[in-house]
Amino acid sequence: MKNLRTAISNWFDKLDGQWRSMPARKQHRYTLLLFAGYALLSVIVLLEVCYDVAHSDNTMTIEHIENPIRQNNSSVSPQDSITTILKDKNHERQ
Repeated sequence: MKNLRTAISNWFDKLDGQWRSMPARKQHRYTLLLFAGYALLSVIVLLEVCYDVAHSDNTMTIEHIENPIRQNNSSVSPQDSITTILKDKNHERQ
């Protein structure tokens, strides 16, 4: 892990040295180019979201929520053995 951290640190130091040795005009041009790419990508995503919202045919229906307990009117005995009390002659006192 230390070797990886050292390698990444050295790589960033090398990149920083290359950036600092570059003329200011070229640094400015690269910065503007990256910002223009970011702005273009942001505009494209915003337009796509607006297009999807404008052309969506999804409608939300609001209905009453029914209680699921009242819907189950079946008188099925519980299947869980923990809640079922089983009495047998073997388990009673004598």
